[in-house]
Amino acid sequence: MANERVSMRNAKEVLRQKYELGRSHREIATSIGRSAGTVGALLARARAAGLVDWQLVSVLDEEALGKKLYGTRDAEEASGRAEPDCEWIMRERCKPGVTMQLLHLEYLQKHSDGYQYTAFCSRYRAWRKSHEVTMRQQHVAGDKMFVDYSGDRLRVVDATTGEVKEVELFVAILGASNLTYAEATWSQKGPDWIGSHVRAYAYFGGVPKATVCDQLKSGVTKACRYEPEIQRGYEEMALHYGTTILPARPKSPRDKAKVESAVLHMQRWVIAALRNEVFSTLQRLNERILELVNEWNQRTMKAYGKSRRELFEELERAALMPLPTEAFEYASWSKARVSIDYHIAVEGHFYSVPHALVYAQVEVRKTPEIVEIFSQGKRVASHVKSPLPGRHTTLDEHMPKAHRAHAEWTPQRIISWAETVGPGATRLCETILTTRRHPEHGYRSCLGLYRLCKRFGPERFEAACLRVMCVGGRSYRNVECVLRRGLDKTELVQGEPEPLAIAHENVRGGHYYQH
Repeated sequence: MANERVSMRNAKEVLRQKYELGRSHREIATSIGRSAGTVGALLARARAAGLVDWQLVSVLDEEALGKKLYGTRDAEEASGRAEPDCEWIMRERCKPGVTMQLLHLEYLQKHSDGYQYTAFCSRYRAWRKSHEVTMRQQHVAGDKMFVDYSGDRLRVVDATTGEVKEVELFVAILGASNLTYAEATWSQKGPDWIGSHVRAYAYFGGVPKATVCDQLKSGVTKACRYEPEIQRGYEEMALHYGTTILPARPKSPRDKAKVESAVLHMQRWVIAALRNEVFSTLQRLNERILELVNEWNQRTMKAYGKSRRELFEELERAALMPLPTEAFEYASWSKARVSIDYHIAVEGHFYSVPHALVYAQVEVRKTPEIVEIFSQGKRVASHVKSPLPGRHTTLDEHMPKAHRAHAEWTPQRIISWAETVGPGATRLCETILTTRRHPEHGYRSCLGLYRLCKRFGPERFEAACLRVMCVGGRSYRNVECVLRRGLDKTELVQGEPEPLAIAHENVRGGHYYQH
């Protein structure tokens, strides 16, 4: 390009070769790697500036030569062309859908005689190259939040014992505005990791479309350059907030260069600043960190001409997705296999699942209050979490029919039912329950008697029970035999002896159940 600006070192070389060596435009252009038109334009500027002799040029340093060639004598400036506002361009490009072509059109609307599109873009690129390397990445407002832990740690000192505990520093930063959040946590484990995300979203007042993290174990269960496997609780959190987890590639710090820079700033602005302060609680430490973070976000950035908070309010707040009505509650996930008794063990306690899942592998979701069990992605059971180890929490609907019917009956209920039938049924049921080593051993016999009563009617059943008790019987089979043969319909023989009381160390007697 004929109007292309060259470095002052090359400009001085062009003038030396022309004035001192007398070389042609094309020869000079070949030696410096520029076009002949560029050389001609530079020589024209030199003549206009009065630099027509090598002796006049040789005494000038590069800064002075630049002022004479491009300072006040710039032909384009003399024509009244307005320079693009590069800081404005950079801020506007962070907004969704904004292109350089659109910004150039808006620039021409204000300055009709301004630069054409190619020159407009060239000036912006040159401006960017003279600023921070991190500014080369363009981040759309509301698109990404970058998160990481600092390698350096803070400390909490126990006020009672004097024990010193090192704590982690979590850092989050929004891509477009650079608004930063930091807090201290006891560890990098799942509850702390996800809890820090929840508080970062709350601090920003919204949720970005994606969250970029390192491939640490709390977030990624299987690190992979192409298909990393996201930790289940972390994925559940992302679903709750409507965002996406984008793990950075292993050994690729440029994928999260934004947060790498933010971590360095927080190490200097927070960790270094607190090196001489002592904190006895994590809460007090985080209160102090928040004060420093707020100060950091209010500082004016030289490259942008505005603070992080101002850029956030201008660019990013409206672009963030709204927070859900309720904050995410951390839940841990694990796998378990259903035992033959249709229960699974969770932290030493046993919780029931539908009996059809015996031997199946299920997924367990645990919160501080609830235990949920999933099979093939579908929730099949939910229990209130119990702190009692070795105990069972069983829902009736999870039991097989036979087990359910058995569990619904107790000794008290059996005796109460028998009393509604008559004294014969009551005495027989008491005898069955008291002569077994354990009352539950007599449940099945009593349930059989209950079905006989429903089948033959209370009157016949009561008569059969009296007949059985008179002859010393005490089982379901005895009553069933009397009813099947119709012996309950015969009269009792006069003077037939009453059954003797049973004396045995395991016999409790009917009074045992009268409460």
